[in-house]
Amino acid sequence: MTPQAAILEPIPDHARHLYFDLAPGADLSAPLRALAAACDGQGALLGIGAPVAEALGVTIAGLRSFPHLPAAKPEIPVTQHALWLWLRGTEPGELLHRGRALEALAAPAFVRIQALDAYRYRDSRDLTGYEDGTENPQGDAAVAAAIAQGQGAGLDGSSFAVVQQWLHDFSVFDVMPRAEQDDCFGRNRDSNEELDDAPASAHVKRTAQEDFEPPAFVVRRSMPWTEGADAGLVFLAFGKSFDAFEALLRRMTGHDDGIRDALFDFTRPLTGGYYWCPPVGASGIDLDALGA
Repeated sequence: MTPQAAILEPIPDHARHLYFDLAPGADLSAPLRALAAACDGQGALLGIGAPVAEALGVTIAGLRSFPHLPAAKPEIPVTQHALWLWLRGTEPGELLHRGRALEALAAPAFVRIQALDAYRYRDSRDLTGYEDGTENPQGDAAVAAAIAQGQGAGLDGSSFAVVQQWLHDFSVFDVMPRAEQDDCFGRNRDSNEELDDAPASAHVKRTAQEDFEPPAFVVRRSMPWTEGADAGLVFLAFGKSFDAFEALLRRMTGHDDGIRDALFDFTRPLTGGYYWCPPVGASGIDLDALGA
């Protein structure tokens, strides 16, 4: 079994995220098989939420819903859906029509709840101008961080994705002095070099993946989004489990030492969901672990 290719490939020029909930009383097997056949794992990645496994009466080791953290500062929303599709390409219109075709295959078992378009900004930067994903592991290290291995047929080659839509408040960010902006991230925006004297609240200090025990490495594939006057980042990260992301999130929200990540001064998440991305077998995306 191999991973869905999009997990380890660079981010595309454009992307479209589709989120689905279960339709009451629907038979899931046929639509899931149709989606597995239609999604190639590269231009269209398939992610399964815990509600699907629960509806099918099966257990996928490591799959769970997005966590509720009552002590988080600020509040971290939980918007767990049953199904997530990540469409990737070079042209937004192409992704729109590809998504419509997949929605038709998903019906009537799945109801689309949200569609969100994303895009590459400059050289993979956030809309604040800071580079995103600088500390991503590469090569074999990326595979080790993002892909489940040694867990048996149907699970090896799979991955666990976290997706959050973050909303930036540019009216706050734009009036920050440049030094304060750099301190929020812990990097110089122009050089992308870490600041030696970055405060403890700097994002790089809150999320230094090698500082955790065990190390909390994930592979990030985040991209900006824009809807009308609103904009921000679709945070997307893949891991061999959800554990590394949860360790990062807990530290960002002050659970470890009471220090909140400075990014929350100007941005906040609107959504949060966990999805299992099945492996690819000889006949396409492998749903054997779901029994579908």
